[in-house]
Amino acid sequence: MINKKSSLYLDTSVIGGYYDDIFMQDTRLLFEKIKSGKYNVFISELTKNELKKAPENVKNLLEDIKYQLVEVSQECKDLAGEYIKEKVVGATSTDDCVHIATATINGVDFLVSWNFKHIVNVERIKGYNSINIKNGYKQLEIRSPKDMGVYDDE
Repeated sequence: MINKKSSLYLDTSVIGGYYDDIFMQDTRLLFEKIKSGKYNVFISELTKNELKKAPENVKNLLEDIKYQLVEVSQECKDLAGEYIKEKVVGATSTDDCVHIATATINGVDFLVSWNFKHIVNVERIKGYNSINIKNGYKQLEIRSPKDMGVYDDE
């Protein structure tokens, strides 16, 4: 079997989850896997901008991992606008849509988030992916850190 590294797009909630009592255990296990080289990690300019408001210890987490910074292009903004136009989520969730569109357009395997209301939500995922397919993109796997196989016996 060919062992290709999966690619992950991390939204801001995952990085913040590192120090959150509720999400800490699963987030830290995911970060261990990232640091060991199991995944190729992508973060967008939007994530970096959102982190500017975070506490220093959260901001500094990115120094400990290898990641590729991806641009939020006009194509990403247009696709995000389609999610809102098609009412997958409301206009107040524009940044969430930009994360999803950026991950989709950059062809990552998984978008990882702790946002269960607007992102990691079965009905929303179906909506995002129906629009992705309609626009010629592949489906995006959207998961929480808990779903990323961090309990395997490697």
